[in-house]
Amino acid sequence: MQRIAMISSALTFLQGKSRRVPLTANRPRTIGDTLALALATCGVGFIPYVPATFGSAFTVGLYLLLRHAIASAALNDYATLLLIMLVCIVACVGIRAASHAERLLGGKDPRQIVIDEVAGQLMTLMFVPFSAGWQTIAAGFLLFRFFDVWKPFPGRKLEQLDSGLGIMIDDLVAGFYAAIVLWSAFTLHIVN
Repeated sequence: MQRIAMISSALTFLQGKSRRVPLTANRPRTIGDTLALALATCGVGFIPYVPATFGSAFTVGLYLLLRHAIASAALNDYATLLLIMLVCIVACVGIRAASHAERLLGGKDPRQIVIDEVAGQLMTLMFVPFSAGWQTIAAGFLLFRFFDVWKPFPGRKLEQLDSGLGIMIDDLVAGFYAAIVLWSAFTLHIVN
């Protein structure tokens, strides 16, 4: 019984329900508001056309920088572990930031929130070997966008979860499906 209560408390914290007071335009923005918006939108969420695609493209650029930094630091043996840890951190911080930003922006899953695309796109690319060429990375980008739009089971159902958890989880499901297809395509030498 205590485990269920702990899990429920953790989910409540991650979803930002501890302070579910609606945020209105009548009050000044706090530093926390600004930080939540910055994290949730990743600097590209307010681009007027297809911000989710720009969020994914931003993440591919971030992945390429990380790949270079990991290779430069001779940490290739730990690359997958580091990317898994990064996905977990982005997902946890993203759930909290998305919950707060959703209340600031209004509506369910506002299109300006793209931290979920960052987590999903990173998940898609986390098992790609550093020896992979640009075709594999481009295929990962396209596969993630396909699965993110399609939302295969259980993505569409999980998207209905409350607040930041619902925003984040469907993109993690899309990233999981895209990672499986991308890894299979790379293993079968369909992409290199």
